[in-house]
Amino acid sequence: MTRKTGISVLAACVVFFTGSVTAIAGPLEDRVKSGQPIRIGFSNVPIYAFPDDKGQAKGFANVIALGILKDMGITNVETTVTDWGGLIPGLQANRYDIVTGGMSILGSRCKNVSFSDPIAKAGDGLLVPKGNPKGIHNYKDILNKQAMFVTYSGANLVEAARKEGVADDQIMQVPGPSEVLAAVKSGRVDVGGMTYFEVKSMADASHGELEATNPADLPEWTQNWVGLAFRSEDEDFLARFNASLKKYIGSPEMIGAVKEYGYSEANLPGPTTTQWVCANR
Repeated sequence: MTRKTGISVLAACVVFFTGSVTAIAGPLEDRVKSGQPIRIGFSNVPIYAFPDDKGQAKGFANVIALGILKDMGITNVETTVTDWGGLIPGLQANRYDIVTGGMSILGSRCKNVSFSDPIAKAGDGLLVPKGNPKGIHNYKDILNKQAMFVTYSGANLVEAARKEGVADDQIMQVPGPSEVLAAVKSGRVDVGGMTYFEVKSMADASHGELEATNPADLPEWTQNWVGLAFRSEDEDFLARFNASLKKYIGSPEMIGAVKEYGYSEANLPGPTTTQWVCANR
């Protein structure tokens, strides 16, 4: 199967909905057995998970999730786009069954949801104006230079900045990546923070107006693993999902499907377990 064919087959499996989804009670295994669709929620986060102009679910997190479900024999899927900050609450409220959105596995999140085995390894990055006029390369620079930092609400970078001593009045939180980009481009902030996938993509598309700093300049502990989030009561389904994930992650089919998003073999999660990440991030 070619990459283009693989993407089109996966995309054809998705029925895209905007607006609210009626909550239906019952564990995910029961929904599948009764023929009800699996409901996927994600935010508009370039590279990771986003809708294209035809409403199809794109991004490597969506492609991986759909590929695993397809291998499990599941193609009855609905997707919903919402603000980043509404993903976990929506999952807990039974509006979605799986959250894809490129969500880093964090100890604070592990208290509220059950994550799949990791699907990717990805560090954070900083987005700055051309020439990096304030010389910002890490959180200590933001703190010491009294710079204004923007990221999106609920992102792991909020916790990271606070851990490095950045004050709340130096942190602007916005709904999503497009608002981060707009704040940096307009000069309302000195630096934006997202995953390195996102900042590199935005810098490359800015025609030299913006730059991505070196992710190696950030603390080692900001290296993160991405997972897919499930409700804790769906552990039985999650166990089956993880069994298929182990076969799919790193396969030629998967690498071909995600190549267009900049995901390479360097981003494979390796042997790191979700339990370790929950305890150490």
